[in-house]
Amino acid sequence: MGKGIGYGKTILIGDQFVLEGVPAIVSSIPYYTEAIVERLPEGSGWQLEDNRIEVPGYKKSKEKLQIESINRILQVMNIDTDKNPIKIKFGGNLLAGSGVGASAASCVSLARALNDEFKLGLSIDEINQIAWEGEFAYHGTPSGVDNTASCYGGLMLYQLKEDEKIVEKIKVKKPIEVVLGNSGVSADTRKLDELVDNYKKNNPEDFKNKMALITDQVFKVKDALISYDLETVGKIMTENHKILIDMGLSHEKLIYLCNLAIKNGALGAKLTGGGMGGYMVALTPGKDLQKKVASTIEKDGYAVIRATVGEESHIQ
Repeated sequence: MGKGIGYGKTILIGDQFVLEGVPAIVSSIPYYTEAIVERLPEGSGWQLEDNRIEVPGYKKSKEKLQIESINRILQVMNIDTDKNPIKIKFGGNLLAGSGVGASAASCVSLARALNDEFKLGLSIDEINQIAWEGEFAYHGTPSGVDNTASCYGGLMLYQLKEDEKIVEKIKVKKPIEVVLGNSGVSADTRKLDELVDNYKKNNPEDFKNKMALITDQVFKVKDALISYDLETVGKIMTENHKILIDMGLSHEKLIYLCNLAIKNGALGAKLTGGGMGGYMVALTPGKDLQKKVASTIEKDGYAVIRATVGEESHIQ
């Protein structure tokens, strides 16, 4: 029996535009998906038992993409399940939903579990590459930001520059409490990519200016995190969300949750992940503020994740 873990993530800024060369600041969160791989004594192919907790309807909406992703990972890892039939079990405490890297966590955990069961001796870099291959099923062309955070853990700046993946770890004075609010809406990442492409095609000059502005915002957030100027981090996050709203990438429920968080003391808030559903993230440093904002959102009927960003890698 092989086991593997992949962690969830939240992106503070730069979410949708990594494939445009815009950097993103991403952090793993201490919630995970666990994969268990068991060899079957007879038969052929693979079976799946998906026990992940979920946003209602999420797993069903991603079912075909999940099958494609698993087949892709098996192919890349050269595992012939006709000769070596297996059962895959997914579990863990990461809520499967849009915006927290649920698909990446499943890809990373499966790659690790297969590596464990078949004694392949793969490095963490190779695991990350395999997980990225699995992400193609969900995202069309994945940027790699989600699986990188899920695989390595910690807080980092991630950028694609001239086909090179740049990963720069960011160290902060101490971990920062955040609240992730779940809109309850499952987003289709491929459709989000189409929306961005159409905006770029129909508004080329405006798109170029927005990418330059967001790039500038990302580096300002990086500097503010290093100096632990959280007021500035929060202010820029909120300003960035206004840009995403203007581009049609947010959602009325995400906007509502962000406004609710800020009204209750959050230093800033914005959607996290692709947008048009999924989660928002609110910057709530300190346990008391985190509790206040999280409780308020919960009382309004929305699920939340209380998490921290800026911790060293959760993965031992």
